[in-house]
Amino acid sequence: MTTWLVTGGAGFIGGNFVLEAVQRNINVVNLDALTYAGNVDTLASLENDPRHVLVQGDIGDAALIERLLREHRPDAIVNFAAESHVDRSIDGPAAFVQTNVVGTLNLLEKSRDYWKSLDAAGRDAFRFLHVSTDEVYGTLGESGKFTEETPYAPNSPYSASKAASDHLVRAFHHTYGLPVLTTNCSNNYGPYQFPEKLIPLIIARALAGEPLPVYGDGRNVRDWLYVGDHCAAIRRVLESGRVGETYNVGGDAERQNLEVVKAICRLLDERSPLADGRSRESLITFVADRPGHDRRYAIDASKLKNELRWAPTVTFDEGIALTVGWYMDNQPWVQRVLDGSYRLERIGQG
Repeated sequence: MTTWLVTGGAGFIGGNFVLEAVQRNINVVNLDALTYAGNVDTLASLENDPRHVLVQGDIGDAALIERLLREHRPDAIVNFAAESHVDRSIDGPAAFVQTNVVGTLNLLEKSRDYWKSLDAAGRDAFRFLHVSTDEVYGTLGESGKFTEETPYAPNSPYSASKAASDHLVRAFHHTYGLPVLTTNCSNNYGPYQFPEKLIPLIIARALAGEPLPVYGDGRNVRDWLYVGDHCAAIRRVLESGRVGETYNVGGDAERQNLEVVKAICRLLDERSPLADGRSRESLITFVADRPGHDRRYAIDASKLKNELRWAPTVTFDEGIALTVGWYMDNQPWVQRVLDGSYRLERIGQG
């Protein structure tokens, strides 16, 4: 059976990826630091599944990485491990550099050594796939989209740390020959997302009838990608992507933040009206914008579509309805992941 070492596989995107991989009969060694955003509850259905091994640890732990590679002999490494919230990077950038840059460097060094130890067939088959973000490209004006050739221009400590990790991955291919692949995705949403991000935060606060904070004028634009479509794209790149290449993954679903919030309000008003009969849109509260807030992101995923025949299958309207329904049906999960370190408050004010 195929074996993958997945880092950050108890987080939002990584957790969804691991669940689907095991369902497809892939053996997964899941390395996660299990910080606030890594939740074993996400993987509850795999608790007694022999195809899934969960290891608590840090990608910066060289001895641990070396041991896992030696013991499990993976056919591929998929690196989701990252500090990923822009607001938190404003409050504490050092943690982002430590995990996203130093940690990725350690993972690359140990992966290179492991890859060199394989026989010729193993080296040919091995892949290191690095999962990154469109935020490395900076911000767009009213028109245009990010392509794989767009120059990097990160504007937050988070995106700067991811840009650095992307460059290290590229360098390890060109310097050492490590067979790498990189994906840069747009904003993900869907089940199991930690409630500090926009969509689950708005759902949680709207269900509770609390004010719904919207940064600035609410007209910042993001391209929304349903997490299941993203996982399918990563699998496709892992299976058939050209070594050394980068592939942008987008959802073809540009929406202003205010539009997203209003869509959630409408769905919740239909499914769970407030006791006083108010529309949840009345809860929208505009708050001071976060520092360096990029105005617009949009992904051109034509390379991935043309070369690997991938396209998103879930529209935004379908995906947001599925997501709202999932959070309504899984409130115990939400309550368990909300520990004392985060209580739906505003962070990242600079």
